[in-house]
Formats: sequence, structure tokens, C-alpha cells
Amino acid sequence: MSRRARRDALVFLAFATPNLVLIAMFTYRPLILNIQYSMLDWTLGSRSASFIGLGNYLEFFTSDEGLESLRITAIFTLLTVGGAMVLGLLIALALNIDIPGRTVARSAVFAPYVLSGVGVGLVWLFIFDPNFGVLAWILRQLGLGSPQWFLDPDMSLVMVIVVYVWKNLGYCAIVYLGGLQSLSQDVMQAAQIDGAGAVRRFFSIALPLLSPTTFFLLITTTLNSLQAFDLLRIMTPTGRGTNTMIFESYLQAFGGYSRAGYSATISVLLFVILLVMTVAQILFVEKKVHYS
Repeated sequence: MSRRARRDALVFLAFATPNLVLIAMFTYRPLILNIQYSMLDWTLGSRSASFIGLGNYLEFFTSDEGLESLRITAIFTLLTVGGAMVLGLLIALALNIDIPGRTVARSAVFAPYVLSGVGVGLVWLFIFDPNFGVLAWILRQLGLGSPQWFLDPDMSLVMVIVVYVWKNLGYCAIVYLGGLQSLSQDVMQAAQIDGAGAVRRFFSIALPLLSPTTFFLLITTTLNSLQAFDLLRIMTPTGRGTNTMIFESYLQAFGGYSRAGYSATISVLLFVILLVMTVAQILFVEKKVHYS
């Protein structure tokens, strides 16, 4: 190895080592410890724990509560990711039109995304209140009664999905807007000259060219939805009907059960699901992406 190569290697190690040590301490060490805890029958706060192997995993996949948490996680993720991306794309198309006030409209659309999930949840609690909420008042004017958003588990899930999509669709809209503005206008104008209508130009040209943007949003919004917690915790503290896997993990450890080992098991399973979905998206979905 030449003198210059050794010097470059030392410089690399000097800059990279502190970061690698921090990542190992605060990311991979907790991950490894969590896997270890997932095989224990351990009550939170207890100084003793017994090794039970895969007992917690078997309990999760054979219990009604575990399967229900998986079902709710799947429904919540599918509807929030699909809803935010579809509505975000429609809003991006509207914001891409050259009309007065579109800068203000873009800021207004993006604003909910940067707001605290706790604050957003508290505001929407007043809106969904079945007795005094704005939504209940509107329904009364139409001669309709308000659903029991907080007592009916199915309606509780609908409620948090609506709020989560509202909060995050601005992110999808702004990212899609950037993708729309980067499209080649020469291609769009050539298609228009050839007689292609607006709908045909969108589905045959714009949408395929937006596939890198769609792929990016699909990964990021899926990861975010699977890790959504603050909004669910504020709007439905008991998790009845809204206990996604990450929420169920919190409830098992801190919600009165104090089952730290079982909570760690759910966290490990969620990590595996996130990893598998991300790798699958990169391996299979990315093949349908057009980068040029």
C-alpha cells in the first residue's frame, strides 16, 4: 500500500469510526438486545426473567389478539399509503396548474405534515366528538346521527385512517409536484400535437414517467405508516380497534400488562416485516420503474 493510500485510509477511519461506533451502540446493540428480550418471559421492572425460546412468537401467531393486531396493521397501512398517494397525486395535478395563489395553496397543503401528531390528534378529537364536534353538528344539519367514533372499534380505525391520510397527503402532493415539474414538456407537447387528450397524456406519458417518484413514495410512506404511533396513541389511548403492531407493542409493555418480553417479540416481528417489505419493493417493484 502506497503512502498516499495509507493516509487516505487513516483519514477515512478518523471520520467514519465515531459514526460507526455510535450506530453500533444506539442502533444495532438495542436491536440485538431486543431479539434477546423477545425470548424471555419478563415482566417490566422485574430483576428476573425466564428463557422461553420461541414461546412469545408462538403466542403472537396463535392468539386472537396477535392476529387481530396483524389485521389492523395491514388495513391501516394499505389504506393510509393508498389514500395519501392517490389524493396527493390529484392535489399535485391541481397545484401544477398556473393559477394565482398556488404558492399559498402549496404551503397550506404541506403544513399538516410538519405539525405535531399529538397536536393534530387533539384538534381532530374535537372535530370527531359525537356530541359537540363539528362533524356531529354537520351530520345533525343533514338529519343524520354521529357514528360512535370512540366506542365502535371499526369506526375508531376509520377515524385514525382519515386523520393520518389528511396529515400526510401534503408530503405526497409536494413530492409528486416536484416529479410533475421535472417532466419533459417537449414530450407532452409532441403528444398533444399528435392528438392525445389530457387523460391519455396523463395515463400514457406522465404516470409512467412518474414511476421513480411513485416508487420512492411507496417505500417511505409504507415505512412511516407501519411506524405510526403518536396519532393513534392520542386519539385512541386504549388501542381498541386501532392496535397496530407498534401500538400493541407499547400497550403490552406500558399499557398495564408490563410484558416486556412479549412487547419485544412484537417489535422484532415488525422489524422483520419492514425489512422484508423494503427488500421486496426494491427487488420486484423497482423493475417496473422507468428512470429515463
